[in-house]
Amino acid sequence: MNDFEQYLSHCLDELPASIVRDAMQYSLMAKGKRIRPLLLLKTLQAYGVDEHIGYPAAAAIEMINTYSLIHDDLPAMDNDTLRRGMPTCHVKFGEDVAILAGDGLLTQAFLQAAKTDCDSDTLVSILRLLSDYSGANGMILGQIKDLEGEADPNADVETLKDIHFYKTGRLLTLPFLCAALLAGRKADLDAWNKIGADIGLSFQIQDDVLDVTSTVEELGKNINSDAENGKTTYVTLLGIHQAQQDAKTIYERALQCLSDIPLKTAQPLLEIFEQLMNRKH
Repeated sequence: MNDFEQYLSHCLDELPASIVRDAMQYSLMAKGKRIRPLLLLKTLQAYGVDEHIGYPAAAAIEMINTYSLIHDDLPAMDNDTLRRGMPTCHVKFGEDVAILAGDGLLTQAFLQAAKTDCDSDTLVSILRLLSDYSGANGMILGQIKDLEGEADPNADVETLKDIHFYKTGRLLTLPFLCAALLAGRKADLDAWNKIGADIGLSFQIQDDVLDVTSTVEELGKNINSDAENGKTTYVTLLGIHQAQQDAKTIYERALQCLSDIPLKTAQPLLEIFEQLMNRKH
């Protein structure tokens, strides 16, 4: 990932100098896990395709993810002060600049994705997916469902599944879909949608568990924030042990679906899936 990290570090170079660009760069290059870019690049490897063709799309998805974190942390949303082990964007630069930095990363993401070296039909499909899966039919829909769910005393596990299908799952599905398109494997999109939804759900259940079992140092952000905000989570509904078991079961279901896709080698993805299942932050 060193090559990709270097690529990502220069994605904003063409922008005029400003405090907004500084804030965008600050949040983008914080020590994130880069899970979404990793999934895209590893899927290309699994198809036997040169991963470098996926750098623009992977960077675009990371920009979208970073923008969402900046806005999630704002006082009007989760009001968090720590992200990736560093002060959140609005704490560092002010709320006004943080809002603009998030806006800037979102719009810059589409310009970045447009640099993908592929045929025009594939490029249009990738841009459509970025908009659909990150917008009001994807991550944004999940975010408003999440906000509404906080005020719902009757929220149950099915409610949470619906929220996180959109809020977490859509953006974690994007890398698989973009990689399949770049590999010329449209026939695999349905399978990747199922895998992405399961990986996203398992990932969110893990997040709920880590929020009450991890430390600030391990997690890189404030812990027990869900409880402090009175949020219904998989842990509050199921308890830690059952939540962990459900995360494992869903993860194994994704692995079974992966075995049905005609890849050159599944090993690159099996490695990253294993890391996700055993993550501590």
